[in-house]
Amino acid sequence: MRNKIPKSLITTFLLLPTIDATPISAALLSPVRSLCKHRFHTTTRASDHQCRHPRTKLKPLEQIERTVEMETETKQPQPHCRGAQAVLNIQPTTLVSLAYHPLFGPHDDLILLELDEKLLPDVLQDSKYPNFFIFRVTLRGQPDEDAVLCTQSKTYAVKFVGTSNSVLLIPPLDQSVSCGDTEDYDKKLIAPVFKVAPGVMELVEVAPRIDKLKTLLSEHPYPFDEVSVMEEPNEMGNSNRGLYSWEDLIEKVQASNEELRSGLHSLSAVEIGGYWRIVDDNYMDGILNMLLHNSVLNDWSLNALNESDVVIVLQSDGFPREIAHHCLRVYGSKVNEGVMRLDEKRVCVHFARRILRGRKMRMDNFMVEWTRKIPDGMQASFDMLEGEVLTEKLGIETWVYAFSVSSLPSAPTERFSMLFRERPKWEWKDLQPYIRDLSVPGLSSEGLLLKYTRRTQPTADAEPVFSAR
Repeated sequence: MRNKIPKSLITTFLLLPTIDATPISAALLSPVRSLCKHRFHTTTRASDHQCRHPRTKLKPLEQIERTVEMETETKQPQPHCRGAQAVLNIQPTTLVSLAYHPLFGPHDDLILLELDEKLLPDVLQDSKYPNFFIFRVTLRGQPDEDAVLCTQSKTYAVKFVGTSNSVLLIPPLDQSVSCGDTEDYDKKLIAPVFKVAPGVMELVEVAPRIDKLKTLLSEHPYPFDEVSVMEEPNEMGNSNRGLYSWEDLIEKVQASNEELRSGLHSLSAVEIGGYWRIVDDNYMDGILNMLLHNSVLNDWSLNALNESDVVIVLQSDGFPREIAHHCLRVYGSKVNEGVMRLDEKRVCVHFARRILRGRKMRMDNFMVEWTRKIPDGMQASFDMLEGEVLTEKLGIETWVYAFSVSSLPSAPTERFSMLFRERPKWEWKDLQPYIRDLSVPGLSSEGLLLKYTRRTQPTADAEPVFSAR
């Protein structure tokens, strides 16, 4: 039988070296198929102990392999079977003796990682060699952070779960193993134990820790007067300090690759000279205004902008090519190949942010200035600013000020804490835009509200009001 890891295991244990957090080759995983989790006394009967998880009963590994391969004929255990096969083929009332493997101990150089069936395909991928697997997960985190395990699309917290029973690891049959008297050994079923595991590592899906991404990229936003070509390192070798490449980000940010790309997109980040950057707000305002100015001069339709023409004109105005393309991606959307249109809501929100930057305004004054700022042909609606501004009553007047959901932390505890510092009580219509983007695996929006807020409703017809729990 080929050495392989059956993919139908309800619970699978993989051997991970504690000293290496990089992807692991199949050579290191090849013995895993022969390892089965058993709890033994000195001599064990198969009828007394089965491979089992604290919550999930497992079939013996060999039986599962037969099921996967759809083998119909019954396989009988070999007489005097040794090694892991002594356990995998054990029959009721059969005794199995334990022996110390010549390589027994120490036990702190490996960890058992428990994976359920639905996660296993994300972790292991068949390569072109049938007997090998490529390990597709990474452990991420700095020395002062709790480690997370990332697949291509999800992030998992790693938690150690100790066991009160001994978990014995038994390798495949090794003809070089000697266990005392040869004649006596040949007549027994003997399982040589080479490790005792104190527990297993369990995975719990968590939200990606994207807040750190924003912090890193905010260290050095791309300014108006920066040249697109990075300067050479100085004598200290730190000219690019505060700049981060993709490799730097996947090392520092605890998120899967897909989640990291999504985070970069939500921050409107752009790769310039091999480094991911947030473009300075003043710079983005300048290039957008120049684009709108050129659209009037060249009689361009904002609903059908030729991307190549726009980029060429913006370059002639002194903007780098990468920033010109970035402006169209941030404020526009693709109509068809080479043709873009400006998104009305994104453009209007941009100008509202600029008007309210660092100040409060009376609602009527704000609406007048906002309407004057937006380009002809676009219609501003206050509904566009949901999750961007808050209003308050001061006497008979309504005032408006900036309070953007994009400036809030992504962790629920910190998010709700900041919201209730801003306002001790929230009506649902005001609160909902500020928690809509929260994503906690296994917890719905209603669950978040129950956990972090108190709901009051003076009358059946009144709007519910939420305060801090």
